[in-house]
Amino acid sequence: MKLAWLLWLTTLLPRPLADQTCLATTVYLEARGQSTIGQFAVAEVALRRREQGRYGKTVCDVVKAPYQFALSTTPQSFEITNLKAYTKAWKIAGESMAIWKLPRKDRVLVVPGANHFATTSISPHWASNAPLRTIGEHAFYAAN
Repeated sequence: MKLAWLLWLTTLLPRPLADQTCLATTVYLEARGQSTIGQFAVAEVALRRREQGRYGKTVCDVVKAPYQFALSTTPQSFEITNLKAYTKAWKIAGESMAIWKLPRKDRVLVVPGANHFATTSISPHWASNAPLRTIGEHAFYAAN
């Protein structure tokens, strides 16, 4: 399925399903080759940004913000071909959203405080501190 079709679909779906679709697609694009814990960490960053009001009020707004996640930089002609990986990303997105509905004290977090991440192969210009945690090929930061 094409990325453009998924993005169009999110404009028609009710908010919880649209947000889960956007988050699942982000997890797929950013971390489909990473461990489950790494995929949860990517979802956590997006949900933390939404909670902080960074880049939008909905998950879709946050992950579609220009140059923040792969959803805004991947060509819309991109084909999602690994349905097993997308199904896993869908489940992780749903579980992450359920965790985020819990009171803060009850949430089990993978990267507490992280609101940015980058691949470990680069040193991002915006990272003034060391990463909070590195999981697979991603380093997670508390920036700003």
